[in-house]
Amino acid sequence: MNSYRFGVMSLAAGLAVAGATGCATKNYVRNQTAPLVDQANQLEDKTASNNRQMHDVDDRAQAGIRQAQGTADSANQNAQNASKAAGDAESSANFAVNRADSLESVIKGLDDYKPVANVAVTFGFDKAVLTKEDRDQLDTFAAQLGSAKGFLLEVTGGTDSSGPAQYNYDLSQRRADAVVQYLASKYAIPAHRFYLIGIGKDKEVAPNTTAEGRKQNRRVEVRLLSNSSDQDGTQTASSGSAGR
Repeated sequence: MNSYRFGVMSLAAGLAVAGATGCATKNYVRNQTAPLVDQANQLEDKTASNNRQMHDVDDRAQAGIRQAQGTADSANQNAQNASKAAGDAESSANFAVNRADSLESVIKGLDDYKPVANVAVTFGFDKAVLTKEDRDQLDTFAAQLGSAKGFLLEVTGGTDSSGPAQYNYDLSQRRADAVVQYLASKYAIPAHRFYLIGIGKDKEVAPNTTAEGRKQNRRVEVRLLSNSSDQDGTQTASSGSAGR
C-alpha cells in the first residue's frame, strides 16, 4: 500500500514537473520568437511602404514621359509646319517666278514701269549663300516695298569670269534664287512680282582682271520697278557687300 501511494505520488510529482517544464518552455519560445515576429512585421510594413514609393515614382515617371512625349510631338508638328511653310515659299520662289533668258526680255513690255530703288549683294567664290550682311542690305531694301504700288522686282545674278560658261549661268541662277527665296519667304512677296535672270559672266560691272573686280561681279542686283505715276526717280538703297 505504501508502495502504491509512493508510486502515485511520484507520478503526480512527475506530471507536475513536466507541466511546469512545459509552461516554462512555452514562455521561453514566446519570449524568443516575439522579437522575430515584430521584426518580420516591421519588414513587411517597410516592404509595403517601399512598394508604394516605387509605384509613386513609376507613376510620376510615366507622367513625365507622357508630358515629354506630348511636348516632343508638339515640337515635331511645329517643325513640320515650319518646314512646309518654308517649302511652300521655296517652291513659290523656284517655280512661279518669271524667268527670262536675257535682260532685254525682262525689260521688254515693262515700259510703264520706272526704276525706284536698287540694291546689290555680292557672294564668295563659287558660293550662292547669303551672308548676314547681305540679308541686312536686303532688309533695308525691302523696307521700301510697303510704299511701292504695282511694283515688280528685277533680280539679276552674275558671276566672275572663272570657270565654264554653263556652270556660271547655273551659279548665277542659284544666287538669284537665294535672293528671291529670302525676300519671298520673309516679306510674303508674291512670286509673280519677281523677274529673275542669271546672266553668268556675260555682263561685267567691274574688270575681271583684279580680285576686287571679280568680287563685284559675283553679285545679285535687285531693282524695284513701279508703275506709280508719282515715282519717277531712282533711289539707291545700297551697293555691294563684303566678299570672300
